[in-house]
Amino acid sequence: MESLEKQGTPATNNFFQYAQVFFALLLFIFAIDLLTVGVGNINGGIALEILNATKNPFISLFIGLLVTALIQSSSTVTASLVAIVASGNLTLQQAVPIVLGANIGTTLTSTLVSLSYLMNNKEFRRALSAGICHDIFNILTVILLLPLEIYFGFLSKTASYIADWFASDNSFEGPIVYNRMFTRTWTEWIVNQINYPMVSMILSVALVFLAIKVLSTAMYKSFIKNTFQDINKVIFQKTGLAFFYGLFFTAAVQSSTVTTSLVVPLVASKKVTVSKVFPFIIGANIGTTITAVIASIYKPEAAIALALVHVLFNSFGALIFLPIAGIRKIPVWMANFMGKISLKYRIVVFAYILLTFFVIPFLLIYFTQD
Repeated sequence: MESLEKQGTPATNNFFQYAQVFFALLLFIFAIDLLTVGVGNINGGIALEILNATKNPFISLFIGLLVTALIQSSSTVTASLVAIVASGNLTLQQAVPIVLGANIGTTLTSTLVSLSYLMNNKEFRRALSAGICHDIFNILTVILLLPLEIYFGFLSKTASYIADWFASDNSFEGPIVYNRMFTRTWTEWIVNQINYPMVSMILSVALVFLAIKVLSTAMYKSFIKNTFQDINKVIFQKTGLAFFYGLFFTAAVQSSTVTTSLVVPLVASKKVTVSKVFPFIIGANIGTTITAVIASIYKPEAAIALALVHVLFNSFGALIFLPIAGIRKIPVWMANFMGKISLKYRIVVFAYILLTFFVIPFLLIYFTQD
């Protein structure tokens, strides 16, 4: 009898975890649709303010960075942006720099995780190098790709071209782009009952955040936790393998902050080096884009294009830094250098966090406003 209970418990737990994943996904789709309807009902004055605030791409970049650093979820920011673009209150070109900023803002978590090793000199240096490697990769990718977007529309035009395939006169027309979401009747009713678009927006963003957190936790417990512990020795043996595991695990949990934070203790305990986990981090960066892709289902072409911008940005970053060993060493060297400096002067890491994620974005948003 006792053995039957033990056998039955894992199955029951798995059922509840899978049910949690399913309902979290439904909640996410519902919240995105609610946000789309809510933003679509915003009056012209507020919509104009949003458009004016994002005319400057650098303000947009630092808005994305600052907001993501504060709520620690680039998935929430990018999914919400997809809904806002779908509502017509934000153009694709204005949303792109916000997505790029969100990619930097989300890296704060792994850096904060490394601070838990502050009292152990050797482990702290290695942990910080691992945590900050994600930051450096995204910052370097933004430095390379943002000018191309500003001057040539590189990301937005490429994404629009690909999104046009889904909206063209072929078998994909209708089911993907132009059909209403199955939740639309309920979301329209809720927005009408609330009758305050800003309240609807706040509620829907909170629901998006909650759905992603629940989905991330459930997927992590169901598919990642035990698997990662069992195969972490295999994952980092080859560059390509580490990259694909990073992509797969992050796509499963829809959170690069979860998967990149997992590698910090491994590096701190000397089980793997920063150079070995770097391809895993690059893969994680691409895996996290699945959230925006899901959010863009049944949305207009511009919203699909924004989701593709997120995919393209992280994919181009991987193409720049992953294939050539010499280039791959640059972010790793910079991360190791920061680890050594911060070990000698602890104030450096705190100054870096405050300046990069909060002070500089806030000051630049404030002083570059018209």
